[in-house]
Amino acid sequence: MAVDVVTFGCRLNAFESEVIRREARLAGIDDTIVINSCAVTNEAVAQARQSIRRLKRERPNARVVVTGCAAQTQPEMFAEMPEVDRVLGNDDKMRGAAWQATRAAFDHAPDFGMHHDEKIAVADIMAVTEMAPHLVDGFQTGLPRVFVQIQNGCDHRCTFCIIPYGRGNSRSVPMGGVVEQVRTLAERGHAEIVLTGVDLTSYGADLPGTPKLGTLVKKILRHVPELKRLRISSIDSIEADHDLLDAIGSDARLMPHLHLSLQAGDDMILKRMKRRHSRGDAIAFCAQVRRLRPDIVFGADIIAGFPTETDEMFMRSQDMVEECGLTFLHVFPYSPRPGTPAARMPQVDGATIKERAKWLRTSGEIALRRRLDSEVGRSRAVLIESATQGRTEHFVPVAIAGGTPGAVRTMTIAGHDGARLTVQG
Repeated sequence: MAVDVVTFGCRLNAFESEVIRREARLAGIDDTIVINSCAVTNEAVAQARQSIRRLKRERPNARVVVTGCAAQTQPEMFAEMPEVDRVLGNDDKMRGAAWQATRAAFDHAPDFGMHHDEKIAVADIMAVTEMAPHLVDGFQTGLPRVFVQIQNGCDHRCTFCIIPYGRGNSRSVPMGGVVEQVRTLAERGHAEIVLTGVDLTSYGADLPGTPKLGTLVKKILRHVPELKRLRISSIDSIEADHDLLDAIGSDARLMPHLHLSLQAGDDMILKRMKRRHSRGDAIAFCAQVRRLRPDIVFGADIIAGFPTETDEMFMRSQDMVEECGLTFLHVFPYSPRPGTPAARMPQVDGATIKERAKWLRTSGEIALRRRLDSEVGRSRAVLIESATQGRTEHFVPVAIAGGTPGAVRTMTIAGHDGARLTVQG
């Protein structure tokens, strides 16, 4: 049987799961379930554990390998699970040698009798200083969009975040390698490519000459003229450089949609989070980009119920939906991660966190409906994702009937159903 990869968490994990699938297959591994875990919240870790138990019940003879951020930060916990045969580190999962060693370990333990310590193959993520480009050969022509990893890790230490300990310090793929990947994928017919990483706006700080994200974006757009659409997965607005802003304002192939790592709208909470921007910085950034690209659409991550957050502080976060003109909200109820400074701060009670998250999500629904209303009657270039859905340049979902996945079609927006746009005909 094949290697099945179950992915939790971010788009970067989704990209890396394709690399995992390839490297495991090349190593000769089969009849194996790989859990590519996420550590961003307690719920994400719990979901991974639940999936491990369920999948093992469904396939009792399959091997189970756990990797990803949660495996990196909590390897002992997963190794103690009787269902788990191997715990593989977050950098190791991208290396063929690690999968070959996993195959060898399985061959030497045919009765699933590996001891606890033998299960763990997790290296020091903080010792990783470089990264190579990974072109995923498994991306088939016609897929609607594909991802290119340009960066990994994070040098910042936000007080709520465990991810640097799961991903390591920031490191970047050299620009030449990124451009070659994008060119190859564009030549294969992929219409839209998404640049992905953990902290995209830190791109290049570890490379010779310290190029910025905007430098890379301009180089891609200049050297890959056949690329139809380029998208950026998420940025930290305070680190957006001049060239990035210039590209947003001047090249229509860079899609008019930015997802921002805002997290909160109250200055005291932002300070306690150890964020590097203020409320005013975020509002000013959105206004500046909207002047450069009037049709820009913003999404944002916002945490509800961060420790010490009062009702007044929360309302300042909720007000950011209007003040920044946000359309897409990713709402995270605060979840204390062991070992982070925020976990030691005075906590907001669970019921209040849940209620605040509900209010934020309601604000997001209202904002999305407002955007859907504004699209009626407009002509949009829709990237076909499946026989029933596509997305506009602004990443707004569109309900369609038929079409070739990966194609871009110009459509007139007739209305919406509250969640997706509908088209004429």
